[in-house]
Amino acid sequence: MSTYVYGITARSHPALPEGMTGVGEPALPVRVLTAGELAAVVSDAPEQLRPKRRDLLAHQNVLAEAGAAGCVLPMRFGMVAPDDDTVTQVLTERAEHYLERLKALDGKVEYNVKASHVEEAVLHKVMAENADIRALAEANRQSGGGSYDDKIRLGEMVAGAVKAKEAEDAAEVRSLLEPAAAAVSAGPESTGWLLNVSFLVARDTAEDFLAAVEQTRRTHPHLELRVNGPLPPYSFVEPGPAEPAGTPAGADAGAH
Repeated sequence: MSTYVYGITARSHPALPEGMTGVGEPALPVRVLTAGELAAVVSDAPEQLRPKRRDLLAHQNVLAEAGAAGCVLPMRFGMVAPDDDTVTQVLTERAEHYLERLKALDGKVEYNVKASHVEEAVLHKVMAENADIRALAEANRQSGGGSYDDKIRLGEMVAGAVKAKEAEDAAEVRSLLEPAAAAVSAGPESTGWLLNVSFLVARDTAEDFLAAVEQTRRTHPHLELRVNGPLPPYSFVEPGPAEPAGTPAGADAGAH
């Protein structure tokens, strides 16, 4: 029977609530495997595991229950090992890494920040900041719209300026938020976002981080900032004890 892994804790972590269940239909009992100073919160893995809402919530609930009693290194949804022995073997082999991560992540949470441009606002900003674009746009206007080539040239200039602004804004947002975080992890690039970054933040300074986000919103009205959190610190744990099995990329309980 394959083993589903929710998270990793210290062996000294308080016992889980009796009767806790996790993923699967019917929900499968959660148990704990130990190796040295570490423990893994696991259950049997259901067959044909898919990121259904019920199972995603079950994964999150197990981590929330376990995390209420102390630090847990959260595994992404769909982390399946061949069997219990594989899990305990990995705990032994990677003990130094996991113990260091437990120490580093204790009392911390993750906030994922995505940024995108407000289209009309960024076009106005690009026009205001680029004299060449303004000049060509005005010349086209005065000549009744401009020739086909002039229209193409203007479009290319605007597109290039917006692309450059994306890189500039991504670097600036990260630099503004990074001082309020303990660590930063860049997420995968995806269409529609100029920035996808996770920040590791101490629980007791989370208000400072969120205040920095609000300040950035106020000073950058041409940006849309989406914040997801607090989350278990998924982005700061790797490597896990197994690869996610049968789960599409990004389909994790802490999906960004």
